[in-house]
Amino acid sequence: MATKEFPLIPEEVEPVETSTRKIHTKLPVPESVPLLEKMRRLEPRSMGGQPPVIWDHGDGVRIFDPYGNIWLDFSAGVLVTASGHGHPQIVQAIRDIAGKGLYHAYCFPTELRYKLVEKITSWLPEPLARVFLLTTGSEATECCIKLARTTGVQRGGADKNIVVTFDNAFHGRTMGAQLAGGSAGLKSWLGEADPRFVQVPFPEGFRQPDTSFAVFERSLAAQGVDPDRVCGVMSETYQGCNATLMPPDYAKALRGWCDAHEAVLIFDEIQAGFGRTGAPFGFSHYEVVPDLAACGKGISGGMPLAAVLGTDELMGLYGPGEMTSTHSANPVCAAAALANLDVIEREHLVDNAAKLAPVLAEGCQRIQEAAGGAIPHWASTGMVGALQFTQPGTTEPNPEPAWQFVHRAVRRGVMLFAPVGVGGCAVKINPPLVIDEPALREGLDVLVDLAASMAQGAATSV
Repeated sequence: MATKEFPLIPEEVEPVETSTRKIHTKLPVPESVPLLEKMRRLEPRSMGGQPPVIWDHGDGVRIFDPYGNIWLDFSAGVLVTASGHGHPQIVQAIRDIAGKGLYHAYCFPTELRYKLVEKITSWLPEPLARVFLLTTGSEATECCIKLARTTGVQRGGADKNIVVTFDNAFHGRTMGAQLAGGSAGLKSWLGEADPRFVQVPFPEGFRQPDTSFAVFERSLAAQGVDPDRVCGVMSETYQGCNATLMPPDYAKALRGWCDAHEAVLIFDEIQAGFGRTGAPFGFSHYEVVPDLAACGKGISGGMPLAAVLGTDELMGLYGPGEMTSTHSANPVCAAAALANLDVIEREHLVDNAAKLAPVLAEGCQRIQEAAGGAIPHWASTGMVGALQFTQPGTTEPNPEPAWQFVHRAVRRGVMLFAPVGVGGCAVKINPPLVIDEPALREGLDVLVDLAASMAQGAATSV
């Protein structure tokens, strides 16, 4: 679903000044409007969907515009900058490799590529053993689909070609990724549904109250799916429109079901991987290991790099030159990713996400309580939270207050990206993993006060 375009008319806002936030101009900044207007004329209309703030530079958990304003970053870009903005080790790594004059190498071997895949494999539980470096999350999920379909044909013939995914899932914006996605609106451009891609309810406890694995089996049966025709099952470990992990017992049952029917189990870890959930991977909470995992976003700390993690068997399906990518392990991106993973390890950022998880959870609950019924459901895992704005007493999306919440948060110096998910009703809170407790509490307090003021305004307007 398209989000609402943010207006470019400067308005007075209340000044803000703390150690992490500073707002001292109208917003959007009047001097920025000509540039923003030109961008809207030159780019697709879809690019106008984020708050009209010109990002100039960053430092840790702070975003600066060119006009002296500072925002506390609760977006991490879009769950990307795990090590924060401008981390000296990542900046130096980029400078060093660029200074050598090597900023592209295709699939020719480099020592840097070796060091990065070695580092990533050191994070992997068995039987995951190999790493295929790519550029985007969509590229990684499409590769997983390809490997699952290839395996299905080898194991069960041409009819073993069904990929099962989940309602409201998001796996990217390319054709295969959107076929696998669970949003009818996002794939309406594809025309008729492809019967080889089937969705079932995700056990998140809000829109699907029954979180038992029996729902998975019943849903396939209701859609006439023969389990032995399923070549793979792919799920985000928590859905991008939410922040809820599937129950561990469900995940274990799913692992057993895939084994019984010779289907490849794929976890989409693009948002969750490398510490976001307070564990190395989202699936670390399940005590279950997939056959394939797609990673991106936080793997590199900000540069375009993704990866498929897989078993020896699946990573050996294609021969030399049959599965490559133009920018695989681009040297600049690989240098940033290697430095980023070193920072995550050395600064114990996975532990930091786990330690601060109760603070974020408490903050989300306080925001819900202050919102006066506008947010009937919230969820959080590690350093990612989601606030669901729905119509009172229902699960029907209510996108307008969600949009207003983001719009007003940015005016108070807390950077959020536009609402996402079902009907554009989910507001995500996901700061860089380097955030400390005082900064996290400061931002959450701002959002609690904002929810209360919106609730009061709604009450007085009735």
